[in-house]
Amino acid sequence: MKRVDQLQPLSREHHQGLVISRHAKKCANDVAEIAKHWTALTDYINENMTNHFKVEDDLMLAKLESYRHSHPKVAEVINKIAEQHDKLYQLINLQSLSATKVQELGNALYDHIKLEERELFPLAQQLLSEQELNAIYDASSKNAKREDENR
Repeated sequence: MKRVDQLQPLSREHHQGLVISRHAKKCANDVAEIAKHWTALTDYINENMTNHFKVEDDLMLAKLESYRHSHPKVAEVINKIAEQHDKLYQLINLQSLSATKVQELGNALYDHIKLEERELFPLAQQLLSEQELNAIYDASSKNAKREDENR
């Protein structure tokens, strides 16, 4: 399914996360490798995804919530997203690091992005109004927007 213009900034932010997480999933059991991948993952989540998660939670998921009972897939996706956000935040707050933990965080981030791209965004495109989608776009990070978008 083609991504509507209003959700493209969120998808662009996902691209970097997919690259970082794909590399982290192959992290070697080496102190320098662990530190490099852990820093890349946590910086990405803490610095780039804070607004991203807020837009998703406050605008997209909040608006989709009204479809929870009429569209079972919406309820399933909302629950999965909430679980994944919790897991990501638990993992980035770990006190001890290992290659296994880096790989676990890389897998969690990768799976989360894929869920959003394959399931959440298509539901949002299908169910949300133009006005709701525009609000998501307006709240998205300016760094992920392009001047030539047809909005």
